[in-house]
Amino acid sequence: MVNNTPSNQHTLAEKVAVSLIERGWTISLAESCTGGLVCAALTEVAGSSDWFERGYITYSNPAKTSCLGVRAETIDSFGAVSEPVATAMAQGAQHNANVNVAIAITGIAGPTGGSQEKPVGTICFAWAIRSHLQDPGNITACTMHFSGDRQKIREQARDYALTQFLELLKT
Repeated sequence: MVNNTPSNQHTLAEKVAVSLIERGWTISLAESCTGGLVCAALTEVAGSSDWFERGYITYSNPAKTSCLGVRAETIDSFGAVSEPVATAMAQGAQHNANVNVAIAITGIAGPTGGSQEKPVGTICFAWAIRSHLQDPGNITACTMHFSGDRQKIREQARDYALTQFLELLKT
């Protein structure tokens, strides 16, 4: 489990800021179940307007389609909570905002909405990273399962998204 204390959240956001500033990169977010928690954490860092471009809170499937270009067929085939949808969300956020980095999160925070196949706490992530805006870049996606109440799941998802981004920069 990721430590989601307020001081850890601030430290993660500051580390992300430093990593982006060092590279001269900008970032965009596409959030569903976290409802803007990652955007809020990042924009709490002073000077974030230098590297934070925008965030999309695409809670509904139509929002994912109209704002990020996620194909309805992808949602119908895999479900809104899936790595293909998270990947498409990240690609859409990166393309629309013309940024180096996009992070996407879609999941089931609960307390309802889960199934046997995708229980409450199932969260799909994608990170689209390109060093130059003309590069196609790389996309990494994964699915995690968090426990706790709705808020704890959302906070764990926020922290995991930022922690994994920092880890991906090391590779």
